Amino acid sequence: MLANLGLLAGLVLLIVMALRGVNILIAALVSSLLVTVTNGLGISPALLEHFPFGPLGAFSFAGKFFVLFLTGAVFGKMMASSGAAGSIASAITRGLGAKHTILITMLVCALLTYGGVVVFVVIFTMYPLGVALMREANLPKRLFCGATALGAGTFTMTALPGTPSIHNVIAASALGTDLFAGALIGLTAAVVMFVVGMVYLERQWTRARAAGEGYSVNAQDEYMESMAPALQHGPKWQLSILPLVLVLGTIILPRLLVALGLADNQTAMIGELISFANAEPIIWPSIALVIGAASCVVLFADFRKKAMESMGAGANDAIMPLLNTAAVIGFGSVVTQTEGFSAFAQWVLNLPLPPLLSVFASVSVVSAIVGSGSGGLQIFMQTFAENYLSMGVDPEELHRIATLGSGGIDSLPHCGAVIAMLTIMGLKHKEAYKDIFVVTVAIPVLATLVAIGMASLI
Repeated sequence: MLANLGLLAGLVLLIVMALRGVNILIAALVSSLLVTVTNGLGISPALLEHFPFGPLGAFSFAGKFFVLFLTGAVFGKMMASSGAAGSIASAITRGLGAKHTILITMLVCALLTYGGVVVFVVIFTMYPLGVALMREANLPKRLFCGATALGAGTFTMTALPGTPSIHNVIAASALGTDLFAGALIGLTAAVVMFVVGMVYLERQWTRARAAGEGYSVNAQDEYMESMAPALQHGPKWQLSILPLVLVLGTIILPRLLVALGLADNQTAMIGELISFANAEPIIWPSIALVIGAASCVVLFADFRKKAMESMGAGANDAIMPLLNTAAVIGFGSVVTQTEGFSAFAQWVLNLPLPPLLSVFASVSVVSAIVGSGSGGLQIFMQTFAENYLSMGVDPEELHRIATLGSGGIDSLPHCGAVIAMLTIMGLKHKEAYKDIFVVTVAIPVLATLVAIGMASLI
C-alpha cells in the first residue's frame, strides 16, 4: 500500500514542482528519491544505476540520442541566425496577410519543425516575429501560443512520415522500421490534427473578437521583438528554404529510389548507401541535418563570418532540451523498477481491448506520467513493445500508433515543452493552457483514435 502511494506521490510531486517552475532536473531527481524510499528500491542502486545508466536511464538515453539533438539544434540555430527562418516566416506573412496570423504561425512552425528545426528553436524564432503580427491583427496571445503549439508540437512531431523528430527516430530505432513507417495512418492523423486544430483556433478568435478580447502587451514582448532578425539584409525566401529541402530530401531520397524501383540494396554504387540509410534511423537523419547546416554556410554569404559562433551557440542550445528529456526518462526508469509499475503493465496488457487501442492506452499513460512524449515513448518501447509484437501487431502500425499516442496526453501542465513555451511568451497556465490542451492533447487523442480506425480497416 505504501509503495503504491509513494509511486502516486512521486508523480504528483513531479507535476507540482514543474508547475511551480522548479528546474525539471531537480524535480525529476527529488521525485525519484520519493519513489525510491517508499518502494524500498535502495538509494544507491536507484541513483547510481536505474536513474542514470539502466536500459531506460537518463544518460543511456542522452548518449544514444546526443548526436541527433546536437545536429538538430545546430541546424536550427544556423537557420535562425542567418535570417533564413525569419525570411520564410516573412514571405508567408506577405503572401497571406496579417488577418491569417493563426494560419501563418501554424504553417511556419510546421514547416520549420518538419524540416528538422527543433521545437525550442522554432519557438524562439517565431515569437519575436509574432509580436508584430499579433499587434497588427489584434490577436490574443493565448491563441498565438496555441497556433505555435499546433504547428510545432503535434502532426510534424508524431504523424507526418519522414520527419526527423526524436519521437519518430525513437520508434524506428526500437522496432527496426524507418521514418516512413505507417505513412497512410500518419497522414490521416495529420489531416485530423491540422483541420480540427485550425477550426478550433479560428473559432476561438472569432469569439474573442466578439467579446472584445485582443492583443495585450506584456513585459516579454518588447525584448523578444528586438530579437527579430534584420530581414532587409537577410537571404531571400527562395534561397532560405533550400536547407529545409536538402534535409528532407536527404532523408527521403533512399526510400524514394526504392519506391520508384530505380534502385535497391543491391544496386551498384548506391546500394550500400540505401542499406545504411534504412538501417540507421538515428545517424541518417543526423547526417541530413549536418548537410542542411553546411548548406547554410554555402548559400548565405553574409552568414559565413559568424557560422562557427552560431554552431557553438546551437551546440549549447542542445544541452538543456536533451538533459530535461533525459531527466524525466530517468524518473521513469526508477518508476519501472517498482512493483506498482509491473502491476500496471500487466493490467494494461490484460485489458479486453483490441491490440492497437491497448498500445494507445499504455503509451499515453506512461507519457502522461513522465510529462514527455519522447520519454514516455522510450519507456514504452523498452517495456511494452515486445509484448505487442508477440501479439502479432505489425511493426509499422506499432511504430505509428505508439508515436501518435505519445504525443497526446504527454502535454499535461507539467510537460517541459509546455512550461518552456509559456515561459518564453510570458504567459501563465491559467491564461493559455486551455487552448494548448485542446490542440496538443484533445485533438491529437482524437486523431490517434481515427488513425487506429484507419489501421483496423486496412
